[in-house]
Amino acid sequence: MTENNIKQLSGGSAVPLVLASASSARVALLRGAGLAFSAKPATVDEDAVKEEMSERGASAEDTAMALAALKAERISQREPDALVIGADQLLDCDGRWFDKAVDQDDARAQLNALRGCAHGLATAVCVAQGGRTIWRYVETPALRMRDLSDKFIEDYLTAAGEEATGCVGAYRLEGLGAQLFAQIKGDYFTILGLPLLPLLAFLREHDVVPE
Repeated sequence: MTENNIKQLSGGSAVPLVLASASSARVALLRGAGLAFSAKPATVDEDAVKEEMSERGASAEDTAMALAALKAERISQREPDALVIGADQLLDCDGRWFDKAVDQDDARAQLNALRGCAHGLATAVCVAQGGRTIWRYVETPALRMRDLSDKFIEDYLTAAGEEATGCVGAYRLEGLGAQLFAQIKGDYFTILGLPLLPLLAFLREHDVVPE
């Protein structure tokens, strides 16, 4: 959804792109797509936002979008001429929301909760300029984890190491996490944390990247 036209810089200068995130996966996706941008992570109390949205009965999709917009708008207030990309992802399994695994014990607990089950990855992206969101998009790929044995989980955690922590669900699909799944429905880039193709289409539509 586009809410207003992009403000162009005077003199025909290119509009700078900023990613309001420190996510290595999102940085890699944008770099791989050939975009020139800077990464400036936004400081947001994500737990407070999630708690408030949950109390209001908000969906995982609405909550992911609220977080993405908050990040983008916060950086956009400091960089008003730039197009600021915000993104967030929320794992939802039967109404239970999962945060990033903080350590191996947390990763083990998440895998035990998710094995044999289907879950959704509500993944939102937005673009802000001048302190407000001008475009937003959200989609929710569906993934079903295999009914993992206790031994497989322990072997996976040993092999994956830090790859199993710092990410929601204790997996990175681009790595060993692919072995955890029986079925995946949805866009690969979105599962990695960024609906890249809709974002690129928006940027092409507004002449930010070439047709």
